[in-house]
Amino acid sequence: MSGIGTGYDLSATTYSPDGKVFQTDYAQKAVDNSRVTSVGAQRSREAVEKLVVSKLLVERSSRRIHNIDRHAGICMAGLLPDGRMVVNRAADEATNYKSFYGEPIPGRVLCERLASYMHLFNLYWSMRPYGAAGLLATYDDDGPALYLVEPSGVAHGYFGTAVGKARQAVKNELEKMKLGQITCREAVVEAAKILHKVHEEDGKPFEIEISWVCDESGRVHQKVPAEVLAEAEAAAKAALEESDMED
Repeated sequence: MSGIGTGYDLSATTYSPDGKVFQTDYAQKAVDNSRVTSVGAQRSREAVEKLVVSKLLVERSSRRIHNIDRHAGICMAGLLPDGRMVVNRAADEATNYKSFYGEPIPGRVLCERLASYMHLFNLYWSMRPYGAAGLLATYDDDGPALYLVEPSGVAHGYFGTAVGKARQAVKNELEKMKLGQITCREAVVEAAKILHKVHEEDGKPFEIEISWVCDESGRVHQKVPAEVLAEAEAAAKAALEESDMED
């Protein structure tokens, strides 16, 4: 067999001579090449930039941020149908835990269960890995937390991270910020600025969707109020215009 991946990418249970599982790599590429950029920061805030694929599309009808429980939300990047399946599983895990233990599921436990579920689809030849990755934001007794769950089932906790088509550019911007020293409202503005800055599709309209779960929201995961989002977008556009004038 010749060519990279030839014969070794027919199943998620087949390793290449280099020790790679190409089906898993393809799933990650589906996330990296998606039309969205998702960014998250601890305390906990999630934001996503989405291309408007049609002038006929109802505004904000294509959701990427979903509630899992009162204290938890997830932002999906990658294939939208795959993302919905992951969201449904996360909601089921939260419901089952609360029914059995009588208390909300801790963020760490929810992350581990969701990562294990996604990893299962990398273990059997009759399945394919999910082409979606999730940024999970929670606020429980251990405080605010942010996790990234990848298609392979790998999951890590982060102070701030990004996933999607412009993830590296967003990470570079996050590394310049002092995430532990800014308020939630300031973080919303910074997230909007970053997403406007890394937007690469010239001339194509896009939407920004932002949610938070913090002390200001009563530790409840919810969308950022419309007036706060409008102020953040206005500040982001002003900063972008100022930067263009300086250049």
